[in-house]
Amino acid sequence: MPLDAVELPPPRITAPDALADLFTDETVDRAAHTYGKAYRDIVRAFRGRYDNPPDLVAHPRDEADVEAILEWAAGTHVAVIPYGGGTSVVGGVEARCGDHYSGAISLDLRGLDRVLEVDTVSRAARIQAGALGPALEEQLGGYDLTLRHFPQSFEFSSLGGWIATRAAGHFATLYTHIDDLVESVRAVTPRGLWESRRLPGSGAGPSPDRMLIGSEGILGVITEAWVRVRPRPKYKASATVHFDSFEQGAEAVRAIAQSGLYPANCRLLDEAEGKLTGVSDKTMLVLGFESGDHPVDAWMERALAICDRPPSSTGSAAGSDWRSAFLAMPYLRDTLIQAGVLNDTFETAITWDKLGDLREAVRVAVPHATCRFTHVYPDGPAPYFTVVEPARRGSELEQWDDIKGRASEAILGAGGTITHHHAVGREHRPWYDRQRPGPFAQALAAAKSAVDPGWILNPGTLLSS
Repeated sequence: MPLDAVELPPPRITAPDALADLFTDETVDRAAHTYGKAYRDIVRAFRGRYDNPPDLVAHPRDEADVEAILEWAAGTHVAVIPYGGGTSVVGGVEARCGDHYSGAISLDLRGLDRVLEVDTVSRAARIQAGALGPALEEQLGGYDLTLRHFPQSFEFSSLGGWIATRAAGHFATLYTHIDDLVESVRAVTPRGLWESRRLPGSGAGPSPDRMLIGSEGILGVITEAWVRVRPRPKYKASATVHFDSFEQGAEAVRAIAQSGLYPANCRLLDEAEGKLTGVSDKTMLVLGFESGDHPVDAWMERALAICDRPPSSTGSAAGSDWRSAFLAMPYLRDTLIQAGVLNDTFETAITWDKLGDLREAVRVAVPHATCRFTHVYPDGPAPYFTVVEPARRGSELEQWDDIKGRASEAILGAGGTITHHHAVGREHRPWYDRQRPGPFAQALAAAKSAVDPGWILNPGTLLSS
């Protein structure tokens, strides 16, 4: 449906005069901030359905603007949905808040987009939360440094979003999540500033940073963070290895993950995944090493020896082809949806001893799902499943909800996590509520009440208001 044909309900609230220049109620802005990028979001948008548009969109220019907006929102009981790049695939930016708020605003932080300070001695940088991946890397490039955190949504996602959702990047081992790269975090809450001391590590009680990492905007609006950076890699090596079965490949990957080699890339694709992306008709392992300090050929040689198989005759070409297909998939998906193809994913993490049972449970629940490992740890992998099948026209949402429900039950029943790196949002809440310990849920609710007594920050995410 063309945007000029979209009808949204009129805003229920009006921006205060003192802050009016920070807000907009234009249809294009409200519609653009209604959804993230989940399959359900794209389908509804294509249909012209904007179920929960924010009443207003705020564009703060600095932290002082964020403080002023939160003060006004708290005083008028307006829900505030922090918005970075809008790439959530779990309903994390949707203003699905209920009717007991006077209204809802989307707080777009992309105006806070600068690298503020670089400590080249400690190799760390202070960066505003609204900085998108490309802009962040371009600014660090002036120092020949990189954060080296590249999620699939890198082009359109922000540092604050990565921190708020505990995002994972392309590193398959060691530095997998943004957690590993955060030195300290600064956030604005309705009760004041939340800022941790910048340290390489600390044993001083529960970590204030860890509490904000993965908080999905319910405890405060992240405005900046000190993050660990590194020299850009100068040495690289890549290879692909084929296996006769997924189980054989998984055993090789486990051995590599437990060897202490820590490859930058260690992704195992099952036969169906390889065929789907057009890179292989067998189970394939994509291996990569890199360093900004030393050659990595010896590490690659050892990893290949662990596989006990020669590298593919296609060398790194198959791996490069898969990477291109991987990066293109989010763009291709929208075209597939218009063509009547259901295409979405779900992911988890599991210990090695339970991997076989989990994969079998998922295959029973969703028979045509392909599988690959996105990340691997000494104690287990992160399997990532892709579903591509004909969509039932007019019932796409119900069709996907059924698939997602069956997959989620299988994952939780087999001992996996409901999400390894896609965050909880609103879509994973039913299973997240069952995964987390009851006393922890009470502690999280108490923490929220302490810093956000009106429960205005991203209500419905992680906790019920």
